[in-house]
Amino acid sequence: MSFWQRLGTPIFALAPMADVTDPAFRRIIATHSKSDPASAGTRVPYVTWTEFISADGLALAPEEGRAKLMADLAFNEIERPIVAQFFTATPLHMERAAALARELGFDGVDINMGCPDKSIERQGAGAAHMRNPSLAQEVIAAAKQGARDVPVSVKTRLGYNKDELEEWLPKVLAAKPAAITVHARTRKELSLVPARWERVKRAVEIRNEILGDASHETRILGNGDLMHVRDAMDKIAATGADGAMLGRAIFGNPWLFAAPDPFRERLTLEKRFTVMVEHTKLYEELLPHKSFAIMRKHYKAYVSGFDGAADLRANLMLADSALEVRERVNAWLAAHPELARQVL
Repeated sequence: MSFWQRLGTPIFALAPMADVTDPAFRRIIATHSKSDPASAGTRVPYVTWTEFISADGLALAPEEGRAKLMADLAFNEIERPIVAQFFTATPLHMERAAALARELGFDGVDINMGCPDKSIERQGAGAAHMRNPSLAQEVIAAAKQGARDVPVSVKTRLGYNKDELEEWLPKVLAAKPAAITVHARTRKELSLVPARWERVKRAVEIRNEILGDASHETRILGNGDLMHVRDAMDKIAATGADGAMLGRAIFGNPWLFAAPDPFRERLTLEKRFTVMVEHTKLYEELLPHKSFAIMRKHYKAYVSGFDGAADLRANLMLADSALEVRERVNAWLAAHPELARQVL
């Protein structure tokens, strides 16, 4: 029995997002959503996903490049259960990546079959799999071969240029993954239209029609436009899905899974900024090979919703180190003691 079957429902998951859910941010999220005593009794368990990693890169990159990819696969025990996500159009490379994930101790392996990035699609990976179902099935089978007793899942969309759920989902189900996350938009739609959660309901129906009494062997998770855990709970109840994956809601809010409703509203600015500085320091320590500029997208989320946010945000965008961020935040807090205690 895989961890997917041992999990109670509803299942919540942290979406894989490139240059967002890196080891530093995942550690911060786990610390404040799983381990913070303040959230005890209110937090909900969730499954962690890594950023997507190139299986081709792991197989073919020179030593220096491979070392950088391996750094992206680093995780801490408090992140469990944790799933490593890979992309490739080469079954052998997927088999090797899945075997590596097993050796590293991951709880699951996930295959990205929904990313719309053109550079990924040119490789025949990501969303391009929806145009080549037979290859998709081969890649899933290869992942299973490499992962052995570690469960393999798939993250995908409703279709490529149009909604093809009725044709595409049965092809994925035929490969018997342990779970399928359905982003309720097509590849063409990107995130430019509202997610259609009624299609997640249809995905559940298709799964049940095909698998019958064995439906529990493939979990269905919905994804798209979820604002917080309570929103996810409502969507799960309305669709019959086994769970839901939350993505953009995590920006500036590592407490996302600490309570059913938006937890950040109970935090003072000083507390939020303390965690932002902690996040920055961890990023610098764990990912020295990555550009510090990546952290700046997080400042846009941490620093918002209060008087003077734009000025502080602009000031932080000029910082080039965790030390500079801490100094600028401390100076702002000292100059605005009344706002430091403000609860947002």
